[in-house]
Amino acid sequence: MRLQINREQKEIKNHGSYGFPVLVSHERLSYFDTWEFPWHWHPEIELTLVMEGKITYQVNDSLYELKEGEGLFCNTNVLHCGHGERPLDCSYLSVTFHPRLLYGYNSSVIQNKYVNHILKSPSLASIHFVPEERWQKRVLDLMEEIRVLEQEHPRAEELQIQIALLQIWQNIFEHTEVKESGYAENGRDTERIRRIMEYIQKHYAEKITLEDLAEQIHLCRSESCRLFKRYMNESMFDYLLDYRVERSLELLRQSGLDVTQIAGQVGFTNPGYYSKIFKRKMGCTPLEYRKSRR
Repeated sequence: MRLQINREQKEIKNHGSYGFPVLVSHERLSYFDTWEFPWHWHPEIELTLVMEGKITYQVNDSLYELKEGEGLFCNTNVLHCGHGERPLDCSYLSVTFHPRLLYGYNSSVIQNKYVNHILKSPSLASIHFVPEERWQKRVLDLMEEIRVLEQEHPRAEELQIQIALLQIWQNIFEHTEVKESGYAENGRDTERIRRIMEYIQKHYAEKITLEDLAEQIHLCRSESCRLFKRYMNESMFDYLLDYRVERSLELLRQSGLDVTQIAGQVGFTNPGYYSKIFKRKMGCTPLEYRKSRR
C-alpha cells in the first residue's frame, strides 16, 4: 500500500463524505511495503489509537513512541509520518475527520469559541494520550467506543460517533493551554519544509544537490540542512534517497525494466549504490523484492 499524496505532500484520499466527513479505518504498518507511512498532511484532524505493538510517530519536529493502549491527536494541516521496527508489526485505529463536524457552520459560536484557536495553535500540533492521565484515559476510551461503533454499525452510528468526537474535543479544550507565541515562525518553517519536499517529489529522477534544495527556501545550505534535520529527524539527502527507493517499488512490481534501468529512472546513476540503499531501507535486494511481490 502507498499513500496517495500530491506534490505538496497533501493526502488526496477522501476522509468520509461531505455529508459525514469522518473516516474510521483499521491499519497495520505491514500494509505498507516500507512498513511506514511517509510525510504528508491533510486539512482533517486525525486521532490514532494503538491496538497492538508500537509505532514511532512524528508530527512536525515532535517525535513520539506510541505503545499499545496509547493514542495521538494530530492537528489539521501539520506534517506527520510514522514507522515501526521490522519484523514487529503495529495495529492501530485511525479516526480522521473534518473540523466542521465539530462546529457545524462557519462563524458559529462553537467554531469561534472552542475550535479555531486550537486548530491554529503551534503548541497543539499534537498531543500524546496515555492511560495514566485521567482525562487522556477518557479520550482513549472514547476512541475505543468509536472503534466498536464502526464495527457494530448500530442504528444511530453516525450520531454516536459525532457525540464521541465532541466529547473528545471538550476534553482537549478543557485540559490544554494554547500558546500563541511562535506561530508565525512555526508556520514559516513548516512551509519551507513543504517546499523542499515538493521540489524533491517533482525532480527526484534528476540530479539534485543540497544547494538546489537550499535555493528553494532562500537559505544557505548549512541553515537549510539544520532546519530540515530538526523538523524531519533525518537529513535532506537521506530523505531524497528514501523517496527515490519508494518511487522504485512500483516499477519493480509492475514493469519489465531491469534493476539498472529502474535505478536510472528514479535518480540513481549507480545501480550498485541503488541496491545498497534499497537493502538498507527495505531489508532485501531489489531482485528479492521483485520476486516476493510477483
